[in-house]
Amino acid sequence: MDKLKSALEVIFTPSPAVFAIGIAIIILIPILLHYAIGSATPYASLPSVLLIGPSGAGKTALLTLFERGPLSPADKPAASTPASTAASTHTSQTPSAVELAVSEDRTSSFRDDLDASGSTAKKFLLVDTPGHGKLRQHALARLTSAGSSKSDTSPAPSTGKLRAVVFVVDAADADGLTAAAEFLYEALLALQRRMGGGKSSRAPTAIPVLVAANKLDLFTALPAALVRSGLEAELGRIRLTRSKGLLDSGVGGDEDGAGVEEADGWLGEYGSEKFSFGQMREFDIEVDVIGGNVVGDGPGVDKWWKWIANKI
Repeated sequence: MDKLKSALEVIFTPSPAVFAIGIAIIILIPILLHYAIGSATPYASLPSVLLIGPSGAGKTALLTLFERGPLSPADKPAASTPASTAASTHTSQTPSAVELAVSEDRTSSFRDDLDASGSTAKKFLLVDTPGHGKLRQHALARLTSAGSSKSDTSPAPSTGKLRAVVFVVDAADADGLTAAAEFLYEALLALQRRMGGGKSSRAPTAIPVLVAANKLDLFTALPAALVRSGLEAELGRIRLTRSKGLLDSGVGGDEDGAGVEEADGWLGEYGSEKFSFGQMREFDIEVDVIGGNVVGDGPGVDKWWKWIANKI
């Protein structure tokens, strides 16, 4: 009892040692809590790939296929079997993310079990966003923030640096290319503004874009080359229409003001007559168009997976 009393007297008697211990506790507890919480949320540091595109293009089906793998052995590449099969899905209402992994040499397939093979895996997040016109702000907000978890307010899990964007389009819906191009215009313009609007002298990290021309298993599907040229033509038309709209409305109150607004909303090489994806290289944005299909016979999704793996 006397020892306890003596210990309490020492603790509660003001002294440099007591003050030092108290300050150390005050400083160390928040730091330890920060590391404990951070280690419990691995999503915060994983690189991410953003999956965007109009509704019905096949984004969620692609996410499901990459997450769960083929539903049957028939998915394995063979001349007499379908290229891929995926679970049935429904239209996404909110963003969602799944954790995926690729081998360090980027040669593994989404079908491979890296844990079973003993391969060293590099993990990343594939983030699916709603494609409906009223819900596209989730995707555009992520592009504007460039994957920064501090500025991301969407309900999906927080993510690390955005490494790439996959824009899924229905290659079998020729009439839908116009709507798809509207969304793609906004996405590319957000990335373009990001590259040109940095507040520091250090250039932002380049974010490549894959236009995944889906549903090539269908007879009515356009080949990737025609999807590319069709989107470029639509993007050029949208660019011209918006430019004329700004000039006709006199945005800015004078010619100089209208010119600034027009340049800010102009996608690609300013003043060019025709648009091409190659113009985005001026802003360090590489755009690739690759055909594939999530379900049915066809080239499958392996080229898309390889493209993603090489960007992680």
